[in-house]
Amino acid sequence: MVTILPALRQVREDLVGLLDRTAVEQLCRELGYVWRDRQLDPYTTLHLFILQVLNQNTAMTHLPHLVGERFTASAYCQARQRLPLELFEKLVDGFARGLGRSDDIPRWHGHRVALMDGSGFSMPDTAELRAYFGQPGGQKPGCGFPVAHMLALLDAEAGFLRDVVISPLRTHDMAHAADLHPKLSAGDIVVADRGFCSYVHLALISQANLHAVFRVHQKQIVSFHPHRPSAQEILGTGQPNSRWVKRLGKRDQLVEWHKPQTCPKWMTAEQFGQLPKSLLVRELKWRIRETSCRVREVTLVTTLLDPQRYPAADIAELYRLRWQVEVDLRDLKITLGMDVLKGHKVETVTKEVLVFALVHNLVRLVTLKAARRQRVRPHRISFIDALRWFHPAKPDTVLPDLVVNPERPGRIEPRCIKRRPKHYARLTRPRDEIRKYLKRRRDAA
Repeated sequence: MVTILPALRQVREDLVGLLDRTAVEQLCRELGYVWRDRQLDPYTTLHLFILQVLNQNTAMTHLPHLVGERFTASAYCQARQRLPLELFEKLVDGFARGLGRSDDIPRWHGHRVALMDGSGFSMPDTAELRAYFGQPGGQKPGCGFPVAHMLALLDAEAGFLRDVVISPLRTHDMAHAADLHPKLSAGDIVVADRGFCSYVHLALISQANLHAVFRVHQKQIVSFHPHRPSAQEILGTGQPNSRWVKRLGKRDQLVEWHKPQTCPKWMTAEQFGQLPKSLLVRELKWRIRETSCRVREVTLVTTLLDPQRYPAADIAELYRLRWQVEVDLRDLKITLGMDVLKGHKVETVTKEVLVFALVHNLVRLVTLKAARRQRVRPHRISFIDALRWFHPAKPDTVLPDLVVNPERPGRIEPRCIKRRPKHYARLTRPRDEIRKYLKRRRDAA
């Protein structure tokens, strides 16, 4: 049967063992999964699943043509459902850890940098998925699709997924942010937007021996006036809640943030009580002079307190990497096709997401090797070109030089769609009701 192992051997030999037959079957035994000796055993089913996603989550009826075997879509679907969910979780985690140990990934001032952001994807309109994930508001019953919330942790330089958490649509990004901290190592830096900026999150990151660079939340008042009073010292509004400590430079200061009085909904009272009463952080602001940016000024908060080791200009340049998470999620959802999934059950959808994460990391592995050989940053290598090489890869197929995207600083592109949609009426009632209505009209004519 056609598998990805020959191509994987050309890219990273030490990761081949995670997907070979012996390792997959041993992992299944450890999870207590028992199977019969049949055509669609765990190893074959897993590789069929990976090939399906590699081909943009193609139809199940297409797989026999891809691999040159004979089996029905129903048999493959049942074999896929039998595989334990923990198998996919352990494979994704193993690949992420293997990629994280690579010495080819550049570091920022000796630190690994991770990007954290939330996104979403849709799926078929079934009762189980609707009840678990929920639907966006403003939709009539039977006229929408369930949408899931996805929290992703990606490597800033190599772009691979360290981990992903799936939850119902109406879940705040912060609800599972702390669950991703164990996937990082001591000294790693988390870069994220203002949705992740809070005292509680900064305190949890410090407790995990990590660092953070966040954009300050829009409700947080920041003042760079030396010796200015805080809201605790002067009763009233318009004053920062933090206490000024030290000036480090122009629009660069050390301040003390105080623990809020209310516990977040996503946190237990016991966990909240273990947080420190105050936290020393660094606030800095810089102006953006590029006309292509919507924002004119950006205010950051970070736990990197040493201005000599971490100059303000370097931290500002580090935060510019945050936009890369949008590009990486686009590769995952649009290029690979994860934007709309096909599973009809919660467990099936979760398995699909994990296989998409695994395939995404396999493609990133190719871009990492190509970048090292072609002497460019990994993000310069075209993701879709690496994906195309994976499709027909055979034992004698050598990894060629891949397309290198040009550097385009200050690029201006409108967020607009040029192609017009078809002029069909929107579905405002369930499809079955409209079918019955059209049938009555036809019979009455």
